[in-house]
Amino acid sequence: MTTDPTMARIAQGVELHHHQGQRDAARDLFAQIWDDIGGEQGDPLHVCVLAHSMADVQDDVHEELTWDLRALAAVGQVTDERVAEAGVPLSVAGLYPSLHLNLGECYRKLGDLGRAREHLQQARAEIGALGDDGYGRLIKGGLERLAEQLDETV
Repeated sequence: MTTDPTMARIAQGVELHHHQGQRDAARDLFAQIWDDIGGEQGDPLHVCVLAHSMADVQDDVHEELTWDLRALAAVGQVTDERVAEAGVPLSVAGLYPSLHLNLGECYRKLGDLGRAREHLQQARAEIGALGDDGYGRLIKGGLERLAEQLDETV
């Protein structure tokens, strides 16, 4: 479990959304955390994880894309040491497949299949960073679904 208070608050929002179905409450909590961390000027790990989570609770795909792009921009500034310090059980490399999966899905919804395929390919190239655990299987399954929707062979 994380010892980082901001990561714990983000986890509370994820819990509200994914396990309690309280999408609006999660979005409100994420917005408050975003203000508290100073938005994009905050700790890059917080910005990345929060933006990635905020994207999931957007009703408009353009807003979802904006948040996913913020997450991708921030992850390049995150170090493995910072991830470990926050108690996150992944390496920085393990964050990329999910980020690219979400971006690919956004671009697919927007009809930009070329960009969707680019992000699918990037996610596939980085999939080796994930373990054969629940999270790894979740992301790999998402990539398989995206590939099917883009009519690509898995």
